[in-house]
Amino acid sequence: MLRALELAERGRGMVEPNPMVGALVVKDGNVLAEGWHERFGGPHAEVIALDRTSASGGQAKGATLYVTLEPCAHFGKTPPCVEKIISSGIRKVVFPLIDPNPLTSGKGRQGLLEAGIEVVEGVLREESKKLNAPFFKLMTTGMPYVIAKWAMSLDGKTATHTGDSRWVSSKESREYVHKVRSQVDAVVVGINTVLRDDPLLTSRIAGGIRLRRTKRIVLDSQARLPMDCKLLKSLEESEVIIATTTSAPEEKVEALKKAGGEVLILKGDERGVDPAEVLKVLGQRQYTNVLLEGGGALTASFFEKGLVDRVMVFISPKIIGGEEAKSPVGGKGVASVKESVRLKEIQITRFAEDVLIEGEIL
Repeated sequence: MLRALELAERGRGMVEPNPMVGALVVKDGNVLAEGWHERFGGPHAEVIALDRTSASGGQAKGATLYVTLEPCAHFGKTPPCVEKIISSGIRKVVFPLIDPNPLTSGKGRQGLLEAGIEVVEGVLREESKKLNAPFFKLMTTGMPYVIAKWAMSLDGKTATHTGDSRWVSSKESREYVHKVRSQVDAVVVGINTVLRDDPLLTSRIAGGIRLRRTKRIVLDSQARLPMDCKLLKSLEESEVIIATTTSAPEEKVEALKKAGGEVLILKGDERGVDPAEVLKVLGQRQYTNVLLEGGGALTASFFEKGLVDRVMVFISPKIIGGEEAKSPVGGKGVASVKESVRLKEIQITRFAEDVLIEGEIL
């Protein structure tokens, strides 16, 4: 099962909104074939592993199939995997946990049992759920998984008092961020970040490798996005979605639409666009995960509503100083340290002179 999880990871950024899945066919202690879900709309891991077993002259009859999620039992982009498993003669299927997708949840296991196939459930359950945390959140809450990312100096500043932020982090850190962008459905920023930095927000990876066309989303309650900004000038690279409110001037909304941006008019809160409303719309569109790239006011609004699932913080060995220098998380903040947001499953990685600290929200 550990090997199956390793295989599943290869599909990251390619299979969403489907889960990442890996599979192995094992007989008499030998691995006959293995596979993973390689791209959205393509064959599932179980089917690939079984087809490779046949192609290599192996016999799946009487073998055991290890797969990182309950095999599907519904028609989607591809036929049900359960039918393929049953017809192959597999004797036993081992998987960590039930698929949370209501279209198939529990039906795959039931179909296998009714066909007389032995089912073993629960092997490396937590590891499998962690691998597909975004998929599980989408299926259970209807909203995408949110990763809050920022880069800051050693004294906790994301920019100087003049607003200069280029570059707080190292080239190596920025290259890694481009890779992460390529693995999510959307990058989300606030209008103040756009007005200050005029970012492109695309995924630019050395060698031109691109896993998918990551959308770019701006929370802009008054439709202030400039017509000459880099976002609107690069629509051929990726779509731009502007989330605004009913209080935005109609002429500005129409101008943004005419410029090629998609405009979402949503409920507002005391800060402007309600981030929860944005995530609900994205969930309806089957967005699995989004990368929140600030600034401080926007990041605070997501934290205050409990909408952040994971944090990625790049810390650079620089001292910026200044009472008016920008901090990564604005808002009112908590009244006591005991109320602070805590992380679990901490990971620490080095990128040149920077240190990346990341973890799940506790």
